[in-house]
Amino acid sequence: MIIGVPKEIKDNENRVALTPAGTRELAKRGHTVLIQASAGFQSGFPDEAYIEAGATIIPTAEEVFQMAEMIMKVKEPIAQEYPLIRPDQLVFTYFHFASYEPLTKAMIDSGAVCLAYETVELTDRSLPLLVPMSEVAGRMAIQEGAKYLEKPAMGRGVLLGGVPGVEPGKVLVLGGGIVGTQSAKMAAGLGAQVTILDVSLPRMRYLSDVMPANVITMYSNEYNIRRLIRDHDLIVGAILIPGAKAPKLITRDMLKEMRPGTVMVDVAIDQGGAFETSHPTTHADPVYIIDEVVHYCVANMPGAVPYTSTIALTNATLPYAIDLANKGWKQACRDNPALKLGLNVLGGKVVYEGVAEAFNLSYTPVEEVM
Repeated sequence: MIIGVPKEIKDNENRVALTPAGTRELAKRGHTVLIQASAGFQSGFPDEAYIEAGATIIPTAEEVFQMAEMIMKVKEPIAQEYPLIRPDQLVFTYFHFASYEPLTKAMIDSGAVCLAYETVELTDRSLPLLVPMSEVAGRMAIQEGAKYLEKPAMGRGVLLGGVPGVEPGKVLVLGGGIVGTQSAKMAAGLGAQVTILDVSLPRMRYLSDVMPANVITMYSNEYNIRRLIRDHDLIVGAILIPGAKAPKLITRDMLKEMRPGTVMVDVAIDQGGAFETSHPTTHADPVYIIDEVVHYCVANMPGAVPYTSTIALTNATLPYAIDLANKGWKQACRDNPALKLGLNVLGGKVVYEGVAEAFNLSYTPVEEVM
């Protein structure tokens, strides 16, 4: 198979979908790997490393898309890439369709095979291609939130860990999944007082067992959220419903109940956001303020730490990419139910129910299209 890796062009997206190590694994199995010039540079991988691993360096994205049977990316295609995608071309990347209707409609019109990292799902309901970036984003949520709590950034002027004689900051984490767990670990490690809200009692029992004493768990409901936001300094939106829009757990009217300078980090922004007042921001312009509450809603947080993120992501995606290249997408998806669940848009039809529901589109079971 001919595998193409274009350079990411989303704002400050510095990751790359394939490392030289992954290139070698594909090349030694007889596949052709095309890497757009400088695609890996920002992640610390120069063109020479790819050439040594067996890749061919291609000057432009247009040529990569034109020649490749499978496109591997990190982030969803953006508008200038839509026309480059061909019917029946396999695109393997994060799509997060439910958060952006124009992308969904563009991929329907393209006739491509859209296989989304974020909905590949194992039998235990875990999401193996989302976990690595959720781990990075969860840890970054505290790192960025702590920064924007500083007064020059219009935050409350709170040091999360406090100092002797001064109580530490308070962190509220909405959701006890991978993002929430990693956020709580980081915040607890800094010495903050942390509260995790979730609706799963078994999950809360697990978190209560493994977390340090400065982390407590509570059941997630509107009453508890309204009560807790009044005195918490940093709020992390860590909700995920695979392939569907995130629920709005904090509404516009709730901002009035928060103290000025409270910081909200919406890690769920890729899926539409967990806060009613959220809209996507970029690393170049990451925050905005509504009702004196600082909102950080960067949609590609791991892109700021590309070396770590690229290696973590490709460790997870490479085995699936090898399977797709060796067998072709149809056979690979028939053989692997987890990979089959990654199919979202196929030949002009929406084959993932959560995406269809998000925009009231017609849903076609994937079996009918395959």
